[in-house]
Amino acid sequence: MAASKNNEREAREARERLRRYNARQTVHAHQVTRRRRDNLFAIGAVVVVAALATVGQLFYFNGGPGTPTPVPSASSSAEAEAPTGTNVGDVPDPSLAEGRDWTGEMTLNDVPLGITLDGAAAPQAVASFLASVESGYYVGTTCHRLVASDSANLIQCGSADGTGATDPTYSFGPIENAAVGGIYPTATIAMARAGGDAYSNGRQFFIVLSDSAIPDDAAGGYTVFGTVTTGLDQLIAQITSKGVTGGAADGAPVVPTTITALTIQ
Repeated sequence: MAASKNNEREAREARERLRRYNARQTVHAHQVTRRRRDNLFAIGAVVVVAALATVGQLFYFNGGPGTPTPVPSASSSAEAEAPTGTNVGDVPDPSLAEGRDWTGEMTLNDVPLGITLDGAAAPQAVASFLASVESGYYVGTTCHRLVASDSANLIQCGSADGTGATDPTYSFGPIENAAVGGIYPTATIAMARAGGDAYSNGRQFFIVLSDSAIPDDAAGGYTVFGTVTTGLDQLIAQITSKGVTGGAADGAPVVPTTITALTIQ
């Protein structure tokens, strides 16, 4: 019996030790869980505070009272500046265009074209054109170039020597009213110029025969200063539809073409 009682007492003590051990483990586990939870809460609080501080700074320096005064960089200043250059020769003042529309008639061979010039959108180009018409420059000059490619279709006129060479005694700028995206609509009248030079506009111009894509170059696009209002279909039928000499896409028109009359009201 004594041995049995001892065994029972030892069993009870063992069970008690196990209970106490399990209790301590449970308490420890709760403590670990609580510390982990508290740490996560603390980290979250820090993140929220940092985020709020960042938002506050962004508001303060971007639209809030602390917004700094913008100062253009060297590159943005250069982009904002208009192209610089010098007019050559007796270039009229843009005020000659009077900021209004001008109407007239230009005849190529025996094809009369009604035209309108936009003195508001392109005052310098229109002033130059008006002065050249007044001086009688255009009558007798030729349309030396026809472009009939997949992307562009136009006839270029006004060359002093009939070859398209630029006139070293007369040029002006800047580019005005260039077509958006390099797309020049049918019947557009625009200034011709040398590539990459915004101040190389002269007396040569081109008439767009159908919607044409003419990419900008380093100087930009081409000054649109007028529109053909009547006669374009006849011009195409009688002259430009005959093509380019030698079957090329760009060159002298098969039908020699001259400006035989030009009046502006």
